[in-house]
Amino acid sequence: MDWILARGPAWLTLFGFFAAAFSAGATGGLFKPGAWYRTLSKPAWTPPNWLFPIAWSILYVAMSVAVWWVSLSGSPWALPAVALWSWQIVMNALWSPVFFGLRRLDAAFGVMIGLWISVVATTAIFFVVDPFAGWLMAPYVVWVSYAGALNLSLWQRNGGAPRGTVAPA
Repeated sequence: MDWILARGPAWLTLFGFFAAAFSAGATGGLFKPGAWYRTLSKPAWTPPNWLFPIAWSILYVAMSVAVWWVSLSGSPWALPAVALWSWQIVMNALWSPVFFGLRRLDAAFGVMIGLWISVVATTAIFFVVDPFAGWLMAPYVVWVSYAGALNLSLWQRNGGAPRGTVAPA
C-alpha cells in the first residue's frame, strides 16, 4: 500500500491517460451506427456489433497502461513516444464522427490510414522505450489493421455514401 501512496502523481497520470483514451472512445457513443449502418452491404467477416465496445474497452485500457509505462520510463524517447500516442488518440477520436456522423466511408478510410500509421509508429517507439509497452500496443495494431480493411471493404461495397445515401452493391 505504501508503494501506491508513494506513487500518487504517477497514478493520477494513469487516470489522465485513461480519460484521454476513453474520451476518444466516447465519440463512438456520440456518433452511433444506427439504421444507416445496418443498411450497408457488409462483408461476411464483419464482427457482430456487440464485439466493438468490448474490444475497444480492452484496447483503451491496454494503450493507457502502455503510455503510462512509457511516461514513467525515464527514457529520452518517452516524450516523443507520448506525443505520438497523443496524435494517434486524436486520430482515433476523429474516425467515428467522419464515418458515422458524416457517413463518409471514403474520408473515414483516409482517417483510418492516418490512424494506422500513427498507431504503428507509436507501437514501434514504445518497443524502443520498453518492450512491455510495445507488446501492450500490439493488439491495437492488429485491430486497427482489421478495422481499416473493414472500412475499405465497406467503402468499396457502398461507395463514399455521403449524406445518408448508399450506393448499390
